[in-house]
Amino acid sequence: MEPDLFTAAAEDRQEKDPTSSPLAVRMRPRTLDEVVGQQHLLKPGSPLRRLVGEGGGGPAGASSVILWGPPGTGKTTLAYVVSKATNKRFVELSAITAGVKEVRAVIEGARRATGGFGKETVLFLDEIHRFSKAQQDSLLPAVENRWVTLIAATTENPYFSIISPLLSRSLLLTLEPLTDDDLRSLLRRALTEERGLGGAVTLPEDAEAHLLRIAGGDARRALTALEAAAGAAIATGEAEITLETVEATVDRAAVKYDRDGDQHYDVASALIKSIRGSDVDAALHYLARMIEAGEDPRFIARRLMISASEDIGLADPTALPTAVAAAQAVAMIGFPEAALTLSHATIALALAPKSNAATLAISAAQDDVRRGLAGPVPAHLRDGHYKGAAKLGHAQGYVYPHDVQGGIAAQQYAPDEVRDRQYYTPTRYGAEARYADVVERVRERLGRTGEGADPS
Repeated sequence: MEPDLFTAAAEDRQEKDPTSSPLAVRMRPRTLDEVVGQQHLLKPGSPLRRLVGEGGGGPAGASSVILWGPPGTGKTTLAYVVSKATNKRFVELSAITAGVKEVRAVIEGARRATGGFGKETVLFLDEIHRFSKAQQDSLLPAVENRWVTLIAATTENPYFSIISPLLSRSLLLTLEPLTDDDLRSLLRRALTEERGLGGAVTLPEDAEAHLLRIAGGDARRALTALEAAAGAAIATGEAEITLETVEATVDRAAVKYDRDGDQHYDVASALIKSIRGSDVDAALHYLARMIEAGEDPRFIARRLMISASEDIGLADPTALPTAVAAAQAVAMIGFPEAALTLSHATIALALAPKSNAATLAISAAQDDVRRGLAGPVPAHLRDGHYKGAAKLGHAQGYVYPHDVQGGIAAQQYAPDEVRDRQYYTPTRYGAEARYADVVERVRERLGRTGEGADPS
């Protein structure tokens, strides 16, 4: 028997004993109109509406789609609705357990069904980001020739995890985290409907608000927590799910963070941007999320070292040594103690005066080099330590700065093409104010005209 999203046996058992399935499964919408949230994807004529047969046929067939969104936003739910509403042959595979062999078997079955019975096939492929490039390649002919209409679900950024040819042959539909209003509607429906809790318990506002905080936009998490709390209340003969019951049954919210996916990069980005913005409390929040999710402390330390040079620089010359020391410390001690060291460094960097002058300076210099402004090294600066260098004029006329009063020798150092370019523009923040005064005096002594770097 070919794979199916929900087998007949499981459905029969659920009809006879609804409680045999988790509440999150029982409350799955049966039609697109029952779906909460994602209304931007459910407008008339949308790809999902066409997949379930709404809008009639015509020369434009239903497109393959890739559903991208966080866990619990309805990717599997939408596939379930399609499986129930469509009159097409529906097949499910999971990238966790399936391989090229299974994909080819589905494709061959789809070709037979189309040729022999004129019946189209919809293939739901869950966790497609777990497929290798070769495995994803095996889908291309079927999608290209529309032997199957693909519904692929992923929590990972498809631009990183899905091959470009498959992306170009599919429509990318982005699911958003559910709002509190969406989840509130879902919770209240689960409380009252017969396939849910059937009115066995009630949920006061304070307990409902706590469940919404726990859910974090994840419908599955909200319903799982509700089911656990309802079970505890019913077991003790309570008609109401109190806040205390919710707190007792759901110890803490799972950290919404995937070390291999978007959350890894988004939270790391938020940490650095909070440090850059000098918001020490926000920075500590994101640091805590990374630590609680089990992030590699060496990754966090590397980001802090980059921040020390990128956003602080000479405004606080101690920032980089602090970040480097933190990186060395966490490599030796690891978690849980490394959390203290990372907190130490994060606080120091967040509260340090900020300057991106070093970042802008090297960017401007690199830009000039890339544009071809990289002339010969002036002859008097070239290496003169080998035989014959003097005959070539190398190192001739070089003035040794330590022999000059003040230690600054007024001679040309840069190639002719960039001799008057000024890449470093120090700020007046923190310790960099002293460097601003120094660089001004040095340039004057060197006879620099003051031409700033122009990246255009």
